[in-house]
Amino acid sequence: MTIPTQSRSLEGKNALVTGGASGIGAACARAFAAAGATVTICDLDSTAAEALAADIGGRSWAVDLSDTTALDDLSLDTDILVNNAGIQRVAAVDEYSPDNWRLIHRLMLESPFLLIRAALPGMYERGFGRIINISSVHGLRASAYKSAYVAAKHGLEGLSKVVALEGASHGVTSNCLNPSYVRTPLVEKQIADQAAIHGIPESEVVEKIMLGESAVKRLVEADEVASLALWLAGEQAGMVTGASYSMDGGWTAS
Repeated sequence: MTIPTQSRSLEGKNALVTGGASGIGAACARAFAAAGATVTICDLDSTAAEALAADIGGRSWAVDLSDTTALDDLSLDTDILVNNAGIQRVAAVDEYSPDNWRLIHRLMLESPFLLIRAALPGMYERGFGRIINISSVHGLRASAYKSAYVAAKHGLEGLSKVVALEGASHGVTSNCLNPSYVRTPLVEKQIADQAAIHGIPESEVVEKIMLGESAVKRLVEADEVASLALWLAGEQAGMVTGASYSMDGGWTAS
């Protein structure tokens, strides 16, 4: 995504993006950097995080966010926090691995809580903060075979609203972005699993499963999600908090 050089709406701000080395996270990182922010790329893949950070003039932080006990005493100095890191495991509830369930909830609900907790004191002190939680259409709707993911995203929605209420008097906003399937490595990795569990060829997964509920028959692009995140991160979005922004091609309209 190309940001006009005159649009430096985040000049002087620090941003932290989890899962920032690829997909939606990388698109957000590039958009924020182009708008003047100093961006920290937080990712399990240290090589990819370092490479992107070097490319955009930012910083990298290699960390396993599923190791949540290591985050208990964390302190973060950032103006903008994007909780984006996530994984997917597809299985029926009666066949779902308890370890996978716990992993998804540690990474996608517990770690966002701990990162928000670590960032809020500094945001409160400065009187400015932007919490942007990359939720999903599955934070608003359920799909079969995704119990852990759907439950984690629904939990993230609730957490985001609580932070919005608590942060309102401190200049801190908290919102969710709710895209449907985005053209990212995470989605591409699901195709084989979806084909197997639904009993259809991989070539039919995108059309029949991923776009089946969408009125607009294409995947969301990561840059589209980043464009909305960029707006929410700015000063002009100060009255927008506790919201969930659907970007799902009409999935939740019906």
